[in-house]
Amino acid sequence: MAPVPISPINVGHIDDVQELRKFKPNTIPQRFIRDIQERPTQATALISSSDIPTIDLSKLLKGNRDEILHLISACEEWGFFQVINHGIALNLLENIEEKAMEFFRLPLEEKQKYQMAPGTVQGYGQAFVFSEHQKLDWCNMFALGVIPDSIRNTLLWPKKPTNFSNTVEIYSKEVRKLCQNLLKYIALGLGLKKDLFEEAFGVAVQAIRMNYYPPCSRPDLVLGLSPHSDGSALTVLQQGKGSSVGLQILKDDKWVPVQPIPDAFVINIGDTMEVVTNGRFKSVEHRAVTHKHSDRLSIVTFYAPSYDIELGPMPEFVDKKNPCKYRRYNHGEYSKHYVTNKLQGKRTLEFAKIPTKNSC
Repeated sequence: MAPVPISPINVGHIDDVQELRKFKPNTIPQRFIRDIQERPTQATALISSSDIPTIDLSKLLKGNRDEILHLISACEEWGFFQVINHGIALNLLENIEEKAMEFFRLPLEEKQKYQMAPGTVQGYGQAFVFSEHQKLDWCNMFALGVIPDSIRNTLLWPKKPTNFSNTVEIYSKEVRKLCQNLLKYIALGLGLKKDLFEEAFGVAVQAIRMNYYPPCSRPDLVLGLSPHSDGSALTVLQQGKGSSVGLQILKDDKWVPVQPIPDAFVINIGDTMEVVTNGRFKSVEHRAVTHKHSDRLSIVTFYAPSYDIELGPMPEFVDKKNPCKYRRYNHGEYSKHYVTNKLQGKRTLEFAKIPTKNSC
């Protein structure tokens, strides 16, 4: 989420999807219409969304060995899972959704006080846009760097709606604890010391992004969010109550819709965990689609290593049968690489890959 010295294209007012929806509800500008091969298809997946693993955090906290192994299996086989009984107060989940929607419902001129500036991925607008010819997502975003203080842009923390910033602070602290707990039990499930990842990541970077997807008269022509994997270690997704089903993950070359469990979080493995586990875990490509009549809100937290940390496959995951698949690199450099490229599947992970004949 750190500012990067580049100059992506500024998206104009006409490309604000809420404004488009308000004044021209049946119009889809060419800028949003995907090439045929990119359009979401209605082909039914062979996998049911009910097959996506569900992890009970309360069982993890009790040291339930079966649940810990279930967590590892979810990371290895899916890279996505839902967490129930996470211990975060339900009224806090409701409050963050309420504040997010209050923000998106503000007049455009008020939201534009916090506009995403060229060279950054914080603020209001669309990130990862670098060309006038690049297709846009049917989505409005508002993103903030939270931890550490050095990545915060205090000018982007809105004064409206009331208590927005305070709610984000409280929510982010709780989600941070969730990420720390999950990483601890992932380490234990792998037979490693519980603090392995926390120590390796330093003071973890944390950012929050709120995504609002208005209804779209032609959901078959657009994407809410382009296919991509995340550059984080873990990503925590809260899907707004009453939202249409929009998240899809790529599993066995099939797009699988994720039906949210009420009050649960959807967690996915990011590129960082793929690198440090030397490919034992895989970051998973995912996307968002739109709905003709319903809108959707999602609140996403990215939890990643400190920008000062050097990363690479951990020794515990490297041997003669499993030589290094990734090189060592500075995470700040990888983050810069990630935010200076458009979302395009797992292409950004090429930054870290090395030929299989090489070793660490």
